[in-house]
Amino acid sequence: MRIYPAIDIKDGRCVRLYKGRFDDMTVYGSDPAEMAKKWEAQGGEYIHVVDLDGALKGHGVNADVIKKICESVNVPVQTGGGIRTMADIEAKLACGIDRVIIGTKAVSDADFVKRAVDKYAERIVIGIDAKDGMVAVEGWEKTSDFGAVEFAKKMESIGVRTIVYTDIATDGTLAGPNLSAMREMAENVGMDVIASGGVGNIEHIKALVPCGVEGVITGKALYTGSIDLKEAIKAGKDI
Repeated sequence: MRIYPAIDIKDGRCVRLYKGRFDDMTVYGSDPAEMAKKWEAQGGEYIHVVDLDGALKGHGVNADVIKKICESVNVPVQTGGGIRTMADIEAKLACGIDRVIIGTKAVSDADFVKRAVDKYAERIVIGIDAKDGMVAVEGWEKTSDFGAVEFAKKMESIGVRTIVYTDIATDGTLAGPNLSAMREMAENVGMDVIASGGVGNIEHIKALVPCGVEGVITGKALYTGSIDLKEAIKAGKDI
């Protein structure tokens, strides 16, 4: 199981939200590129970047910061937040991004996802953020009518190969991931599922392995020091 260290960008800085709330935000650094280099130096194999400003505003905001991250590390980087058009995808790829994560737009426009997958194949990842099992959109501010697993199957039928599945209720809490939700998703789709939300210690990492997920995103636990990235990577590979 791969460990994805997370860098969430707001106003050009590294931050973490609590349960997706923008009014409950902690700043952990002023230089996201330096943070990416730190995680790479500790063994990070893939960096996960979220443009929180982009998610709120519906278009890419932190392109310069994201480009600097890509130029600073030798490992692949995936990013999401505000991806609404083919031009947005192309702009992110032009920054050096390896995979682009589409969230809100995927819920409202499956045809857009189909066009993106037809053109960029496995470089397109779908972000499924769930509140009580229902897909949330627009920076987690609204909830759609789609069930998470139902929506994932729809994306799989289009040709999507990877999803990032976030449980909003646990995100940023360090209280533990929603294991049953992650297991249910992994068992019901043939795609790679990257789990996100709630990871607070090494035992949480170990508990996710038998759920069948391809990887796990960890952010706040790394920044607070409750997880050591090297130890987490070893835990993900040892079991």
